[in-house]
Amino acid sequence: MGIAVEIAVQDIAGVRVALAEGADRVELCTALAMGGLTPSGGLVRAAVEVARRRGRESFVHVLVRPRGGGFLYDADEVAITVADIRFAREAGAGGVVIGALDERGTVDGEAVRRFVDAAEGLDVTFHRALDVVADPLTAVEELADLGVDRVLTSGGAARSVDGIPSLRKLVGQAAGRLQVMAGGGVRVDDIASLAASGVAAVHLSARTTVTGGPSGPGGGEAAYDITDPAVVAAAVETARDPR
Repeated sequence: MGIAVEIAVQDIAGVRVALAEGADRVELCTALAMGGLTPSGGLVRAAVEVARRRGRESFVHVLVRPRGGGFLYDADEVAITVADIRFAREAGAGGVVIGALDERGTVDGEAVRRFVDAAEGLDVTFHRALDVVADPLTAVEELADLGVDRVLTSGGAARSVDGIPSLRKLVGQAAGRLQVMAGGGVRVDDIASLAASGVAAVHLSARTTVTGGPSGPGGGEAAYDITDPAVVAAAVETARDPR
């Protein structure tokens, strides 16, 4: 039985590649090298329009993460996240990807409740902040009660294929309440094993590095990442029949 494929992308070219190669959805973000941050409003609108033209209105899921570093947010950062979620909804995104923890390293239920309320029915994924909580099984229960639809997790491992025992437990805990999506260092060769763990989807960036035009001290390195069509196509093919 096949599972869904989500591709993390950070530009319109990535959205187009994911659409063309048959991915089920994208997580739209920027700064993938640091785990992903909230994309610009212009990028969100453009991505939604590209997907809409292909008849894929729910294709774009927007990562809403106000900064890098940990997942403990102050009142201003929570308010900004709420505003960005509302923007994504108004722009036509199909879902949002969020996460927040408290001082104890457990789910910040109040912040997540505000995020879910701001989404107003959009698909809500709780991201890999789950991988740093002490008790992910309890966290899954809390997130389901808060109205989260899906969790993205590596099972606490650096690479999700190494977290399969934990993924199996999470799938059992979440059964019938929310989806478990495996993400974290996913390679095409890992997908069959991940699918066998019972997860509903896999998440990967399918990135490759290319060299751009002239750059300099103020512009950073000339090399940058793009979404590789061959990797996306192979991931989709494997996920559809992961035997």
